[in-house]
Amino acid sequence: MTMDIGLTGGIASGKSTVAEMIRRYDLPIIDADVMARKVVEPGEPALQDIFRLFGDDMKAEDGGLDRKKLGAVIFKDEEKRKVLNRILHPAIRKGMLDQAAALKEQGSVHIVFDIPLLFESQLTHMVDQTLLVYVDAKTQLSRLVERDGSTEEEAFDRIQSQMPIEEKKELADDVIDNTGTREETEEQLNNILKKWGII
Repeated sequence: MTMDIGLTGGIASGKSTVAEMIRRYDLPIIDADVMARKVVEPGEPALQDIFRLFGDDMKAEDGGLDRKKLGAVIFKDEEKRKVLNRILHPAIRKGMLDQAAALKEQGSVHIVFDIPLLFESQLTHMVDQTLLVYVDAKTQLSRLVERDGSTEEEAFDRIQSQMPIEEKKELADDVIDNTGTREETEEQLNNILKKWGII
């Protein structure tokens, strides 16, 4: 039986660490962040749509996207952010599903979709099981400060911009508590993959 897994987590919860562990089981991972960069490469239809709707001054010197300029526009204007999401989200979804279809054609039985905003973007319909990498709010804050060198206030604001991790915990099919050691995290992952019949 094939199974597609949605891997998600809060910011600084250690999702990338768990993704790294998953790769060791020879499970292919399709990363939404990587796909988000791919769909705005020169020549991609989504990039042309961005230039059409936001203007040619969003063009970088190499003909690609000037992320800084676009970021400055969309972070201040929610309507423009929604317009951008209407361009990007379908392109990212299509890219991920195309990649999954190609992997299945090559014989992959199980595929992991690494989607940071899996619940926020309501993409659970793309997967059979959801796996959340969890840390409590206090750990999340201190790890984010440490990782990005940001102030506590900046880190708190970034955490607040996402769905609360406790809410995600309620929605997930399974949870890896990543507040302990790497070994403990690995053991939980192993147990979940066994329970799901993947290993």
